[in-house]
Amino acid sequence: MPVETDDDMDMLDLDRFLPYRLAVIASRVSKALSSLYAERFGISIPEWRVIAHLARSERISVRDIHGKVNLDKVKVSRAVSRLETAGLVRKSSNAADNRLLEISLTEEGWSVYRQIVPLASEFEKELLGALDAADRAALERIFEQLNERLDRGAVS
Repeated sequence: MPVETDDDMDMLDLDRFLPYRLAVIASRVSKALSSLYAERFGISIPEWRVIAHLARSERISVRDIHGKVNLDKVKVSRAVSRLETAGLVRKSSNAADNRLLEISLTEEGWSVYRQIVPLASEFEKELLGALDAADRAALERIFEQLNERLDRGAVS
């Protein structure tokens, strides 16, 4: 039987450490979902996130996308560039500030989005099928509570 040392007391139990567990599950979910659209549409996880947010916002700057998709600006910029090259998004100047570029979906981008949404919805339905209604409601409440705590800055 291993002897517990003072160094062991400072070790995190990653199997129970919430930030680690959330990161792992988020990564696994993103990778599993991306397998449904990556091969068929040739888009990456960051590209899908950009497309999904453009569908909600219609016109948005790279800076605003960066804030919403929780990806660094470089990844967002690269995703937007690849999507533009593929003809899925277009860039245009902001009417109020010519220095600010706005991104929007092209018709082809909207077509890809409309094809992915049913796949993503079915994926979510199957994943949440592991939970009963009470567990799904609890999960939703937990997400809301954790987001509120983070929004208040109560966690540094």
